[in-house]
Amino acid sequence: MAAYFLAEIESIQDRKKYDEYKERVAPIIWKFGGEYVLRSDRLSPISGIWSVERVVLIRFDSREQLQRCFQSDEYSAVAPLREQSTVSKAMIVED
Repeated sequence: MAAYFLAEIESIQDRKKYDEYKERVAPIIWKFGGEYVLRSDRLSPISGIWSVERVVLIRFDSREQLQRCFQSDEYSAVAPLREQSTVSKAMIVED
């Protein structure tokens, strides 16, 4: 059963660090079998109150695969770049 990693980036506070994070995290995602479904800052809310600057959706074949990726040593090494450069939140969404 597919599992998706959905991240909402509320604000980017350090563009240089965030750009470095994006560059370094992509090969890690691919190594663990993830594929980017979408990465966009072209958002147009149509109802409700949204305070999101960017959305990222990554598909994995299973929840276990997703968890191996985000709990890996490789990801732990780059996570501080995201943590120090953004206000964000993430969740797992399963089919």
